[in-house]
Amino acid sequence: MDVLSNLAMGFVTIFTQPISLVYCLIGVIAGVLIGALPGLGPAMGIAILLPLTYGTEPVFGLILLTGIYYGAMYGGAITSILINTPGEAAAVMTALDGYPMAVNGQAEKALGMAGIASVIGGTICVVAFMFCAPLLAEYAVKFGPAEYFALMVLGMSSISGMTGKHPGKSFLAAAIGLFIATIGIDPQIGSQRFTFGNPNLLDGINFVPVAMGLFGIAEIIGIPEETNSELVNRKFSMKKLFPTKKEWKLCMPHIASGSIIGFLIGALPGAGATIASFISYDFAKRIAPPERKKLFGTGIIEGVAAPESANNAASVGALVPMLTLGIPGSNATAVMMGALMMHKIVPGPTIFAREGEMVWGLVASMYVGNVILFIVSISALTLFVQILKVKPGVLNAIVLGFIFVGAYAYSNSLFVVGLATFFGVLGFIMKKFELPAAPMVLALVLGSLTESNLRQALLLADGNFLKVISTPISSVVLVLAFLIAFGNPMLTAVKRRSAKRAARQK
Repeated sequence: MDVLSNLAMGFVTIFTQPISLVYCLIGVIAGVLIGALPGLGPAMGIAILLPLTYGTEPVFGLILLTGIYYGAMYGGAITSILINTPGEAAAVMTALDGYPMAVNGQAEKALGMAGIASVIGGTICVVAFMFCAPLLAEYAVKFGPAEYFALMVLGMSSISGMTGKHPGKSFLAAAIGLFIATIGIDPQIGSQRFTFGNPNLLDGINFVPVAMGLFGIAEIIGIPEETNSELVNRKFSMKKLFPTKKEWKLCMPHIASGSIIGFLIGALPGAGATIASFISYDFAKRIAPPERKKLFGTGIIEGVAAPESANNAASVGALVPMLTLGIPGSNATAVMMGALMMHKIVPGPTIFAREGEMVWGLVASMYVGNVILFIVSISALTLFVQILKVKPGVLNAIVLGFIFVGAYAYSNSLFVVGLATFFGVLGFIMKKFELPAAPMVLALVLGSLTESNLRQALLLADGNFLKVISTPISSVVLVLAFLIAFGNPMLTAVKRRSAKRAARQK
């Protein structure tokens, strides 16, 4: 009852001050636009719009920044689906099925499901946030380097679900991603690795130019060879926005699982929406019926629903450690925490007691914000899909311009533009040899985190690897990772052996 009465207090806070709803609306719309622009992302968007919170009440500023955060999670799906260029790291997995759906004339349905899954996932996790925030915060603080290493290995295990017909090629792509993740300065001893004397590589190679190249530029290079007339002759239909009963039945289990996975992983400091979307997509593929499992990556609606529900859920989950522990769960929440401290509000275990009106006003605003996100995502689809009516040559030039501007804006460096171009050419070559890009991106994202956490854990364990993998949490997570990676092959081998025995007995 205390939770419900506090929530009622939150709704009173925002509805008695209508300006809070204006901030929520501005935040969501700005977030959608920021998420759709390659190279920006929620962290940079929040940083850019941070001055709007100067001189406002803390609750209004937090409502604005939070709206940008979960709005950007959906916005990243727009360019992933329409032009195969993820606007945000967490939208990579959406492109795997979203773009093929657009090519097959189902862009409206893909965008509609992305919006619906985002709203459902976000709303479910706002409810979970109300009831579970203190408990999850207490659990999350138990994660040390050993536990985070195990979590990264769990994320890596999802590569086994992206192998398709050629497992060897997928693991080769992942190995390339791991190599790229090692470029830069050694995190422990400070020596240079694979920089070849180039100072631009001292900070390593970030995900942004890699994703822009592999998914955006590579696709543009390959378009002239495609003869698919559906890329040009597409028609918009409002009837295609909403899923059918059959599609609802297919998607709801994945939206539910994606919401749970996203919230739990988002609540772990440093894990983030990207890892949540990868694991959710892999889990959705594993639990799908056999006839649907083989269709993942070819353009099915479940492949959009699972990662989109997970990344929005993770954005809500990331608020848990930020508010209750004072530990940012992501880059975006780090900027948000800075904004709170600018208003002389220090996050921590007592924030619900000290700043209850602000926190519960934020919770109430997220319910309203999800409604606004749904209205914006559905009503603006008519504008988004107009992109598909632009002639391919013109569209390619515009997209390439956005990619280059976004790459330059990321670090104000032409070197990053060159990196994006390099990875675009590499992505085109990989497509020719049927090397999938997703395992490479996953390995790049998780590689440096895996290494740094493993080396920190080994330092704490005096170099004893057994101590690293034998903590209660890490051992359970590593066993789960092993089952995910090798469970299907082992089960298949057992079935084959049983079939041979049965044949011999006959």
